[in-house]
Amino acid sequence: MKDSRLMQSMMLDFYGELLTEKQRQCFDLHYNEDLSLSEIAEQSGISRQGVWDNIRRAEAAMKDMEEKTGLIRRSVETREALEKLQKPIRALRELSAGQVRELADEAARQLSELLERL
Repeated sequence: MKDSRLMQSMMLDFYGELLTEKQRQCFDLHYNEDLSLSEIAEQSGISRQGVWDNIRRAEAAMKDMEEKTGLIRRSVETREALEKLQKPIRALRELSAGQVRELADEAARQLSELLERL
């Protein structure tokens, strides 16, 4: 996932507020809206080279922040760990009845809520 569009989008979600408005706009239009450098340049009123420079600076700044903080990596690891818990909770729910089943249902519900927030 290192250089995928998903990673680019996640970097923008996590670190986009740390960029300049131009960098954020160029990066978003290129990776999320899939516009070409020429289209972004025309829309933004700057040269293609200016667009390219903004995108590269934004990417470098966000990669640097991810290397320092590891927020995206930890978020992905947390999501994967929570998703792994779903299977045993479902199995427990199916094998149980009464109060144990209610507790398993509640655990499954809370786990789903956590995953939705990530």
